[in-house]
Amino acid sequence: MPHYIKVSQTASTNTYLSRLAATLPGGTVIYTPSQTAGRGQKGNSWESEDGKNLTFSMLIKRPPVKARDQFYLSEAAALAVVEALAHETGDTFTVKWPNDVYWQDKKICGMLLENSLAGSDIAHCIVGIGINVNQERFLSDAPNPVSLTLITGREHDLMALLKRVCARIEQLVNGLNDDNARADLHQRYMAALYRNDGQQHPFEDAAGHRFMARIDRIAPDGTLTLLHEDGTRHDYLFKEVRHIINEVVL
Repeated sequence: MPHYIKVSQTASTNTYLSRLAATLPGGTVIYTPSQTAGRGQKGNSWESEDGKNLTFSMLIKRPPVKARDQFYLSEAAALAVVEALAHETGDTFTVKWPNDVYWQDKKICGMLLENSLAGSDIAHCIVGIGINVNQERFLSDAPNPVSLTLITGREHDLMALLKRVCARIEQLVNGLNDDNARADLHQRYMAALYRNDGQQHPFEDAAGHRFMARIDRIAPDGTLTLLHEDGTRHDYLFKEVRHIINEVVL
């Protein structure tokens, strides 16, 4: 069972938890109503109004996957959020590779997974998640934020949602020691993947080159393979390619 520790304010729950990871049991969740410098993929920041949203990090020790297969942990975390938000609203949410959670073309959740490796194994994984819940106005220049309140028109119980997400992460991660469960998790991740509809969509690579392609596959290490409109396949690591949504690169 997850164990919850509330911190009144911290710069980053991931940073806070990483300092204590060696002394805390697996399943520990650090959460705060006031995160002042939340971190996302590749140094991106995360805006969160105090007391309105979920900003938390969960410690997973010795997960049942090798370092080469670490993307299963990202899939588990993203699907846990998708399922919890769908339960809260009855609506459909998707995962924009690698692990942003979207409602329609708007971002409701971002996450950052940081793994500490021990040879070919993962000593521990810190899953940092930010979910826009009750925030109604966004002041940063983020182009497409949305919250549960903006979707449903009502406020939501932060603690109940936190516990639902963390319990589901733990359940999905514990199932990763079974090959069939891994295959099922990946299949459900692919089914929930944003724009994984067999159609061509606009992308931009790290060099700024724009092109049309469709999602072909995602490897256990998270590498995305796109099938370009000229019939060639190309592999991309995180941040090497991004979606273009309404003419904005995201």
